[in-house]
Amino acid sequence: MAKVLKEVDVVIVGLGWTGGILAKELSEAGLQVVALERGAMREAAKDYALPGIRDELRYVHRHDLMMNTARDTLTIRNNPSQEALPMRRLGSFLPGDVVGGSAVHWSGHTWRWTDMEFKARTLYEERYGKKYIPQDMSLQDWGITYAELEPYYDKFERTAAVSGKAGNLQGRIQPGGNPFEAPRSRDYPLPPLTSILASELFADAARNNGYHPFPRPSANASHAYTNPDGSKFGQCQYCGYCQRFGCEANAKGSPHMTVIPIAMAKPNFELRTNAWVTRVIKDSSGKRVTGVAYTNILNGEEFEQPANMVLLTAYAINNVHLMLLSGIGKPYDPVSQTGVIGKNYCYQTGAGATLFFEGRNFNPFMSSGGSNISMDDFNTNWDFDRAPHGFIGGYTIGGGFNTALPIGHRPVPRGTPQWGTAWKEATSKWYQTAMNIGASGSVMPNRYNCYDLDPTYRNAFGQPLMRMTFDYKDNEHKMGRHAAERINAIAKSMNPTHLNEASARTEPWTVVPYQSTHNTGGTIMGSNPRESAVNKYLQSWDCHNLFVVGANVFAHNCSYNPTGPVGALAYWTADAIKKKYLKTPGPLVSA
Repeated sequence: MAKVLKEVDVVIVGLGWTGGILAKELSEAGLQVVALERGAMREAAKDYALPGIRDELRYVHRHDLMMNTARDTLTIRNNPSQEALPMRRLGSFLPGDVVGGSAVHWSGHTWRWTDMEFKARTLYEERYGKKYIPQDMSLQDWGITYAELEPYYDKFERTAAVSGKAGNLQGRIQPGGNPFEAPRSRDYPLPPLTSILASELFADAARNNGYHPFPRPSANASHAYTNPDGSKFGQCQYCGYCQRFGCEANAKGSPHMTVIPIAMAKPNFELRTNAWVTRVIKDSSGKRVTGVAYTNILNGEEFEQPANMVLLTAYAINNVHLMLLSGIGKPYDPVSQTGVIGKNYCYQTGAGATLFFEGRNFNPFMSSGGSNISMDDFNTNWDFDRAPHGFIGGYTIGGGFNTALPIGHRPVPRGTPQWGTAWKEATSKWYQTAMNIGASGSVMPNRYNCYDLDPTYRNAFGQPLMRMTFDYKDNEHKMGRHAAERINAIAKSMNPTHLNEASARTEPWTVVPYQSTHNTGGTIMGSNPRESAVNKYLQSWDCHNLFVVGANVFAHNCSYNPTGPVGALAYWTADAIKKKYLKTPGPLVSA
């Protein structure tokens, strides 16, 4: 029998960036807040310090900071005709499972998504006509604008110590930045990271090909920094251990060393770790939630935590799973295209080339998560005409390194034996002399790419696993081929000794190799309850005191990493709760 606890004002489910921001903001507003995190507490000074943090086996191969698939996982299939099978080990994406979530082990790339995403359907129909959008592509506007979100982007960038160079300050294009970005009110809080040789060579080649390279914006502090909340950052050490690791220098913007400690210092905030939320509880009307049920995974004890408001701020996949398990909102059916929970799951696509230069020394072990130079000429550049190429969306191209590790980084020319003496000789010869050029591409929604509850497999609590149905469609294949052609043209212009050419991902998607932890959709935002699960304030259309925050609200996926809008939307939602909802509890947008 579950123990019923004392009611609180707010219960937060998951304590990463979104949960941390909302915990800080709402506890500072005087609300009694309880956060439930299924992972364990880690301390930066102890758990992410030298020498222990530089353990590639522990953090990369044994996934120390990430989801335990023996306890909970997903089932995977490419299309509805297939049987979905459980993902037995992590591969394509790596959800976090500690206080701080995936933001502990991310690389730090922080982008501003613009109206090219938020108004995607409107913009493409205006430019290319309604028939340009494929019938099976469930593309829709988000119900929010860049202008509304701009102040919250700015706030998140200052919280997370983002380093970069503005390209558009209040409508004026700035040399050295991204000329295609939307206008920003002020520059980044910190200047760009120090460029590395591979990035400089790519930047020169991109400019020589008529493109517009710029330093990738990233939450890796280029200098020691104190953010507006008083959180102190060290300077990035270019240690080469960024993606999949906590930061040894406290230089990577993460919630465990910014917003979470501030919330924890408040007497009206409580964090409970190892607390696995199994469902959101509704009242008899089904129009209001009353709290959550959770289990202490260390001893199996069950609890109910009543609350006036419930905020789902776990990893994007887990937020959708909880909505399905709790029976909130109508599950999506891809055949009839009715329902909204599980709709518009999206991922990312890409292509990459490896260049080898005899006589170069790139020192790949000296880099940061944001060392790359990027170009946006085929992404936010609306002058790039998609019509001749037949795709919707775009891609960025970048050159450099991100976490080129001692065990995992083994670049060799194609045709090299995969083991033995010849492989060892090639590894020794080419390790210092290779660099990468890669593209990250958007994925548009498709009616058959979605989530639902698996009818066969269950997790450690006896609940149905979530089933993911996903594959790249013709739109992504066309984009991938275009990206590969551009990458190879730039690479060849650099005259490498050897070139492993880029190619498009046209084979069926597989969950086995790592690709990106950028899973989006499933409880998407929009302007009406027929097409979306939450409104522009990320408030559930079905239960007004339930807010669902994270990349799960994205109506499609962009070429950019999702953390920028995730953080901005968390601050946007916090403001809506404090300034609107608390004054008049109820729907903030008319259905």
